[in-house]
Parts: sequence; C-alpha cells; structure tokens
Amino acid sequence: MLLAKTLRSSTLRLALICIAIFGAAVIALLAYVYWSTASFVRGRSDDAIMIELAQLQRVYETGRRDSLVAAIAQRVGDQQFQGRIYLLTDARFTPLAGNLAAWPRVLRETDGLANFSARNTGPDAADHPALRAAFATLPDGSHLLVGRDVDALDEFRTRIGIALALSALMIFVLAGVAGIAVTRRTVGRIEAINTTSRAIMRTGLDQRIPLRGTRDEWDELATNLNSMLDRIEMLMGEVRQVTDNVAHDLRTPLTRMRGRLEKAAVRPRNADGDALLIGDTLVDLDSVLAMFSSLTRISQIEAHDRTAAFRTVNLAEMAREVVELFDAAAEDKRVWLDAVGGERVLVTGDRDLLFDAVGNLVDNAIKHGREAGRVNVAVKENEGAAVISVTDDGPGIPVSERQHVFKRFYRLERSRRTPGNGLGLSLVAAVARLHGARIEMRDNAPGLEVRLWFPAHQAMA
Repeated sequence: MLLAKTLRSSTLRLALICIAIFGAAVIALLAYVYWSTASFVRGRSDDAIMIELAQLQRVYETGRRDSLVAAIAQRVGDQQFQGRIYLLTDARFTPLAGNLAAWPRVLRETDGLANFSARNTGPDAADHPALRAAFATLPDGSHLLVGRDVDALDEFRTRIGIALALSALMIFVLAGVAGIAVTRRTVGRIEAINTTSRAIMRTGLDQRIPLRGTRDEWDELATNLNSMLDRIEMLMGEVRQVTDNVAHDLRTPLTRMRGRLEKAAVRPRNADGDALLIGDTLVDLDSVLAMFSSLTRISQIEAHDRTAAFRTVNLAEMAREVVELFDAAAEDKRVWLDAVGGERVLVTGDRDLLFDAVGNLVDNAIKHGREAGRVNVAVKENEGAAVISVTDDGPGIPVSERQHVFKRFYRLERSRRTPGNGLGLSLVAAVARLHGARIEMRDNAPGLEVRLWFPAHQAMA
C-alpha cells in the first residue's frame, strides 16, 4: 500500500524530474571532461609526432638522405623510441629505412596527420596496431613518415569513457534511490496525518498525530496540527458548555412563563391579575432577550473587524462617565463609587466597546461586592501603557476560578442567586482581545482588583 502510494506520489514525480535535469547536467559535464581529456592527450601525442618529424627534416637538410637513414636506423634500434613508427621511401614509395614494411595506401594523397593500421611494425608489435603518423615529402621527392602506436591512447580513452559512464550510472542509481527513500518518508508522514484525520472523523477529537522526536519540519507540522486539534477540542467543549448553560438559564424563565400562562388559561379574566401576569412575563422575556443580545454582541466583536471604528479615546474621561452612569445603582446598595486618576490618559480603540467593557466590570463590582462597601475606578499611565483598574472590597474570586470566569455563562456558585447571565466578563474578554489589551486579576485584600493593560497609544492619522 505504502509502495503504491509512493509510486503515485507527486513528490516522486517531482524528484524524477529533478533527477532528469540533474542527470542531463551531469552527462553534459562528464562528456565535456571526456572530450577535453581525450583532446588533451591526443594533442600532446600529435605535438610530439610533429616535433620529431621536424627534427628528422632538419637532419635531412644538414646531411641529406644518408644522414636521415642513419638517424632512422639509430632510433629504430633504441629502446628509448619504442612504440615509434618510422619509414623513409623514395619517390615511388619504395622503403629505404624504418620499421614499417610498406607505405600505407591511405597516406599517399597529401601531407599531414592521419590514423591507419599496419602489420609487423616491429618485433613486439601487435598484428593490427592503431597508428597515428605525420608524413611529408622531402625536396628530393622521397617521403618521410613519423608516427606512434596509439593503442595505449585508445585504451586510455576507452577506460576514461567507461569510468565516466559508470559514474553517471552510479549517480542516477543513487539519485533514484535517494528520491524514492525521501518520497517514501514523505508519504509515510503524510499517511500518518491522513490516518489520524480519518480516525478523528470516525471517533472524535481524542486522536493526535504521532511525533517521531526528530524535531524536523514534519514534527513541527504534527505539533502545530495537534495544537490546532487541542484548540478545536477546547472550543467544542466551550460550545457544549455554552449550549448546556443556555438551556439551563432559559429553562427557569420559560418554565415560569408557561406556568403563568397555564394559570391564566384556566382562571376567569381579571384586569389587575392579567396586567400583573403580563408584566412578570415581559420581565422574563426581557431577561431572555438580553441574554441573546449579549451573545450576539460578543459574537460580533469576535467575528468581525471592528478596528475601522478605532479612534483616540480619553480613558480617564470615559471612566468618569461610567461612574456617573452607575452612581444610582451604587447608591441602592450603599456602595461608595469613585473615579480617580489623571485628566488625560489616551488609548486607541472603539469608545462604545470600551465603555461597555468598563461598565460591565463596574456593574460586577457593585453586584458582587460588599454591601455598603467601596468600588474604585482608577486610570493611570504605566511606562507608556494605559491601565484602568476596578477594585472592590467584596469576597473576590478564588484563584482557581479566575481562568474560567471569562467563559460564556460561567458563574460562581454564590453568584447564581444574583441577577445576571454570566456573559458580562465574556464581553470584557472579547473587547480586550480586540484592543490587544491584557486582563489581570489580583487580590485586593479584601476584594478583587481587575486591571486592563492597553498598548501604548498611537495617534490616529
């Protein structure tokens, strides 16, 4: 199965294309090496032949034919000149001196260099050695031939060609094996991801892509995918939690409304009683609608880019407006509500969303703080960052619960007896994320302090 997928893999096709291009380049390079090597060796041999022919021509010029015959005889008998070919003939190509039995027929046309084969060129010569010679016609009409046995040169060229061919073949084989091995490894890792994906589709999000501990790009990809699966599983858990909480929070008001309507359906009409029933039902409906309105607002903040509405906002002025808005609610609980801080602390953001977020923090502090307690809203600058904090002197939030209170519908057990739907801090978290702000919860001893740290202000263009 894995081999079949490897052979069908686009990675293998790409590897083969690369091998073909690389192989063509290697063949061209090896061909050039072969041609340049053979040409260099042949050129050196031709140069030596032409030099020796010129030397013998000078011998002829100084001492005529007899001196030339003596020089040829001396060279034929000298071991130093073994493998050399000499022949001096008269004008009719009758041999006069040398170790070649007869003048080759192929060399009777013009002077120059040529290849030929001949028999019995010397006592140790092969039957048909490959020879290369230069020849010239002397002033008296005689002909002089000087050459060399090039069997060794041809053998050298053949060996060079074989070596280069084997090198090219080895390169192709190794490249092919490497390409298949790399493709097989790639397909194996992809198949592991596919197997996990299919298992997730069949059974759920509890499966994870295995890591091999190589710390390569495949392990990095698997780690990222596993992190993504962890995030999806967490989000799915939050969705289930939200669904359960919505069902739980809707059951009570809907049950009350149904009970009232059932009573109204069986009892005689009474103007005062009907008005009271309608009023109570409207209160419950407003609570349900407020819940859905909060959910919709949080979703809109998280799903859409609201940065187009960002402007420069004076956080200190906005905090004072929030305090003025909740002053009446604070008086009802005999809570002292106050705003402290500078006159001008600037941030970049959506003023309406920031107002809602701070308002939710103040509302929570009033509702869940101590009766006849104190709530402070402080605004200041800290190393270029704007910080707004809301503190109360109530029971606070346990450290173990602080990571959960920003989830939708999450409420502490003691808070379930107070009005609310558990969406206020979720909206605060959504606004903070949109503005790149950091939320920090600290003990106020007694009570709780919630801080929002905003990035350094940048003037809007």
